[in-house]
Amino acid sequence: MSDASPIVPVILSGGSGTRLWPVSRESFPKQFWPLVSELSMIQETASRAQRPGFGAPIVVCNQEHRFVVAEQMRALGVEGARILLEPVGRNSAPAILAAALVVAETDPNAVLWMMAADAAITDVEALHVALASAVAAARAGHVATFGMKPTAPETGFGYIERGEGLAGIAGAYAVGQFLEKPDAARAAEFVASGRHLWNSGMFVFTAATLIAEMETFAPEVVVAVRAALAGAVTDLDFVRLDPAAFTACPSISLDYAVAERTSRAAVVPADIGWSDVGSWGALWELGGKDGAGNVASASGGGAVLFEGAANSYARTDGAVVAVLGLEDAVIIATEDAVLAMHRDRAQDVKKVVDRLKAMKRPEATSHNRVYRPWGFYENLITGTRFQVKRIVVNQGQKLSLQKHFHRAEHWVVVSGTALVTRDHEVVMVRENESIYLPLGCVHRMENPGRIPLTIIEVQVGSYTGEDDIVRLEDTYGRS
Repeated sequence: MSDASPIVPVILSGGSGTRLWPVSRESFPKQFWPLVSELSMIQETASRAQRPGFGAPIVVCNQEHRFVVAEQMRALGVEGARILLEPVGRNSAPAILAAALVVAETDPNAVLWMMAADAAITDVEALHVALASAVAAARAGHVATFGMKPTAPETGFGYIERGEGLAGIAGAYAVGQFLEKPDAARAAEFVASGRHLWNSGMFVFTAATLIAEMETFAPEVVVAVRAALAGAVTDLDFVRLDPAAFTACPSISLDYAVAERTSRAAVVPADIGWSDVGSWGALWELGGKDGAGNVASASGGGAVLFEGAANSYARTDGAVVAVLGLEDAVIIATEDAVLAMHRDRAQDVKKVVDRLKAMKRPEATSHNRVYRPWGFYENLITGTRFQVKRIVVNQGQKLSLQKHFHRAEHWVVVSGTALVTRDHEVVMVRENESIYLPLGCVHRMENPGRIPLTIIEVQVGSYTGEDDIVRLEDTYGRS
């Protein structure tokens, strides 16, 4: 990219992707799913900066997602990633400022490339051509953003009006103005003008420039974030921002805090196949279509069949989904929920999620499969006074040393080998063997082997909720 110091990718991973329910939920949102390729969205994002001239990324994420982020970076082969943990979401300005302050401690002139974790880009080489212009603008003191060349009069995006070209920086322009999401008529005018671009939300600037502009236009954010970093605690590979200080920070986007107010705003027009993947309709647009315009996505042994259907999108994570005689339809089948709708209603999925939350349905926010730092578990059967789970423990990992007040447990090893602590004894439990853990006993399970450990857990007792866990010791710093 340049002979200057490496560009630091900063990936913001705080969204919940409600409009992609039932796949995307708060417990495991869209950035952690493979939606456009075999890589997850956050892996796709990180991979764009895996080339010479780039440093290790900084990822800013919800503290509940810390181990998922770490594992997905590890699986991608990313080394040295720094993961900043937000105790609460406060939008993009505090998140990117925290990253800029961390970078500025060692190199205030370093260039930061701010990206959302959940956008799709189909032309990565064109992205890097545009990025070179944005980096040049950033090194000249600008706050540079990318304006996507519109392909339709989209009303779901904000727009940027392009101004005059920046002297000496090819491909970069001053920003005329930022414009809110328009109605259909105004969006059509924007597209026809040739001067208006979609606001991608990607920015490039030096750490020093961003900090200076934040101090000018949002000083209260700077005070709060500096306090959150001053009180931060390093936990394994994570930096936990101080909860009280960060919670006191105003919630504001970088657009509102700086981009729309600064005199340093620049825009680089780009045609890179960008999408914010904000709806199932967007995934239909991105997907490979059959002769009738249908897009199928199947995993987990599932299958999608189209018969007399047109311009539809269907996804399954295990079931067989057959779509007969429908046009412009979206059908999404997961293990515990099914969504069926007209493609034009893609922006209304959030209404369904809101209704489920009002009904206190767990499907609104959580999947049946729940990821933990050691692996995952999923509920198989829940009944009166009992519950059956499948638990998978990754090689070399172990659960917390714990006890329960309301249930006993039976563990049956299906594959792998379990090293089980039960009160004062340690027992090796092999495939097709079982062990009983009476109510109140102190216990722990560990996978000492080289393959994942899979067990079936049968819980029996008056209460089988996840909050009946008393952790006495935990490798991952959980209480």
